[in-house]
Amino acid sequence: MRKLKRFKRRIAYFSMEIALDPAIPTYSGGLGMLAGDTIRSAADLRVPMVAVTLLYRRGYFFQRLDAQGWQHEEPALWNVDDFLEPLPERASITIEGRLVQIRAWRREVVGVDGYRVPVILLDTDMPENSSWDRTLTHHLYGGDHHYRLCQEIVLGIGGLRMLRGLEYDGVERYHMNEGHAALLAFELLEERLTEHGRVQASVEDVDAVKDRCVFTTHTPVPAGHDKFHMDMVVGALGRKAVLENRNLYESEGMFNMTRLALNLSRFVNAVAKRHAEVTTKMFPEHPVAAITNGVHAFTWASQPFQELFDLRIPDWRSDGASLRTATRIPNDEIWASHRRAKMGLLQFISRHHNAGMDVDAFTIGFARRSAMYKRAGLLFRDADRLKHIATTAGPLQIIYAGKAHPNDRQAKELIQHVFQAKSMLGDAIKIIYLENYDMELGKLITSGVDLWLNTPQAPLEASGTSGMKSAVNGVPSLSVLDGWWVEGCVEGVTGWAIGEDDFARGGHHDDARDAASLYDKLGDVIVPLYYHNRDGYINVMRHCIALNGSYFNTQRMMQEYVLRAYFC
Repeated sequence: MRKLKRFKRRIAYFSMEIALDPAIPTYSGGLGMLAGDTIRSAADLRVPMVAVTLLYRRGYFFQRLDAQGWQHEEPALWNVDDFLEPLPERASITIEGRLVQIRAWRREVVGVDGYRVPVILLDTDMPENSSWDRTLTHHLYGGDHHYRLCQEIVLGIGGLRMLRGLEYDGVERYHMNEGHAALLAFELLEERLTEHGRVQASVEDVDAVKDRCVFTTHTPVPAGHDKFHMDMVVGALGRKAVLENRNLYESEGMFNMTRLALNLSRFVNAVAKRHAEVTTKMFPEHPVAAITNGVHAFTWASQPFQELFDLRIPDWRSDGASLRTATRIPNDEIWASHRRAKMGLLQFISRHHNAGMDVDAFTIGFARRSAMYKRAGLLFRDADRLKHIATTAGPLQIIYAGKAHPNDRQAKELIQHVFQAKSMLGDAIKIIYLENYDMELGKLITSGVDLWLNTPQAPLEASGTSGMKSAVNGVPSLSVLDGWWVEGCVEGVTGWAIGEDDFARGGHHDDARDAASLYDKLGDVIVPLYYHNRDGYINVMRHCIALNGSYFNTQRMMQEYVLRAYFC
């Protein structure tokens, strides 16, 4: 078995989910996509990193939609041995007094020049564990709070112990990608207190752990910040010394993973400048930096644009900033590449759904996790107005995709709402909702539509990365001014804004006002530009690549982490 020079791994990156490959369902959405792109850019830049996550034998879930648009879930089964390398090392943890054994599998992410970043996937499905403990690495975000807590014990505490068993002894910084991994900092402090025979942590103890930890928070939505009842935590972990230091983790009488990570990290960052403002209001006692997310350009560029960039910007794979020279690419080449990408998407739809979409019709894309705050139905708030745009400004067709959490009934009803709009609009506007939104389908949609639509309820969008993927492919965004779009929107140049910047103005979102702005931009500006001034539309596409594609990529993002969080 080939060794990977483990002593050189100075950064350990912990994430509950990581999108490594379309065939490996160890991710659910943006957090996992971002984690995968982070690791890919770390490999490109030769960052000495090792990553840790859980192995989900049944994935998140496989989505099927019935004729009424109701979501049904099935296990996303895959053959682990086909994609991962088993490692002989073992680690053990104690959960509720039971000894739980953990084994590890490895996947290597290879950078542009061959440098490899190992990803360690933790697995409890072993004969020596109880039948329930064996399921802890079966489902991503499955089960109840108790199941989630036990999974986070496996990730944080078990992951730290596994790295030691694998002899990754040179780790200097532990990066917690969201609070799911916060128990690794808990374990670091527990080790120190045990070593020194203390129960109460001193300032010196806390500072010693903080110096080793970095924390990235990804959402202002309360459901994204894990909180557990104290009796559940004590029952699962036992009487750990760190539990006596309630000031480190307690919030409103609960064990708060975000509080724990905030209090035990030397560097804390949000994932966009606006998100940093919002997070600072949520946790005013903690300084929060901003490192805006990005995407791995090579992963998300469609084949036609990869070929175009190889021809016109030869070093774009190793130097993401060089995409700024896309301003020199001729219009006909940009349009030809886009049309090929669009044809690829529509051919996929024709093969699998017999939808008969038109490559010449203006195509809007909306694909993301189904959640109430993302307002998937805003586009249909005034169906008559939308139909009027389609009949006066030019034909429209709309592509939706996205999964709802199995326990989120309201999110499932949002999908049904799209189906109802499809039925109501009939032949006036072609609408399709694609099942089982995953990494592969995401690439097809973000590269193949003419406009990327984003309608979150501000300020609840921490960053959003799907619009960045579209930008790499020259697809403009029409979006609420929230998350990354506050930084990426140059009106009429890289895309268009829906409504005003409510957060900056101290106001609140207004569905009716936002819908009216959406229709105004579509009917008066965007669709006419597409049909009657094609060169003008291509100019916006070009600037998407040159301005947004060249900046909102994980190469730039990773360089910021290296300089500001890891090695400073």
